[in-house]
Amino acid sequence: MAAVFRDHLLQDKRAVITGGGSGINLRIAERFAEHGAQLGLIGRNQEKLDQAVAGITSKGGRAMGFSADVRDYAALESALKTFKDTVGEIDIVVCGAAGNFPAPALGMSANGFKAVIDIDVLGTFNTCRAAYQFLRKPGASIVNISATHAFSPIAFQAHVCAAKAGVDMLTRTLALEWGQPGVRVNSIAPGPIDETEGMKRLGPTPEIRKKITQSIPLRRFGTKDEIADLALFLCSEAAGYITGAVFVCDGGQSLAGSSGLMAALSLS
Repeated sequence: MAAVFRDHLLQDKRAVITGGGSGINLRIAERFAEHGAQLGLIGRNQEKLDQAVAGITSKGGRAMGFSADVRDYAALESALKTFKDTVGEIDIVVCGAAGNFPAPALGMSANGFKAVIDIDVLGTFNTCRAAYQFLRKPGASIVNISATHAFSPIAFQAHVCAAKAGVDMLTRTLALEWGQPGVRVNSIAPGPIDETEGMKRLGPTPEIRKKITQSIPLRRFGTKDEIADLALFLCSEAAGYITGAVFVCDGGQSLAGSSGLMAALSLS
């Protein structure tokens, strides 16, 4: 993170990010801090949150961490209320908490399937629903982190495909219902993003990474910075007339549908 902030596209905005202690969501938080936002990071692991907050504040940013599970509406609402009471009404919400593990449908328990649905779909709904009362309107922005799994089925990811499709449809529905008061709701669907837990699991060896790269028209993995920049755009005034949209950021991988990745992984 740059020590000297530039442009300040989110100056004095207040943003809440679930799953903000690590991965893509932490990079989004860092980018928002660089542009002047005051952050409330929510996650289950207080130690990770403390580390994330320390990293942001050491660079001159402003951040607070709140331990809460997005599946627990009351705990989530309490964290949001504490943040709002401390810093003021919320301008931005990023729903980034997610779960994933590779497993064939026949090798997955009902509880395993439910766990991902609960974190991704229920967690996104809980966050949006609980945050709405604290949002500054008009001009508020919600960004849900989805995945190309929502429209491009992938073997061993039935739970994630179902969950992300639910997240995208929830995004569109909330955009319809909450547009009149001025709340914008959009999704980001990342493809293969380097140095994330998901890609460590789906591409654990150099050979598999090479095959995945060959399935991407741009012939490279994406970066967390690129997802953070897209989130920054969607939460800035530059995107003031955009709502109900799903922004795909995958280097073109999904253009070939699931067949391209399946062939690359020799799973078809």
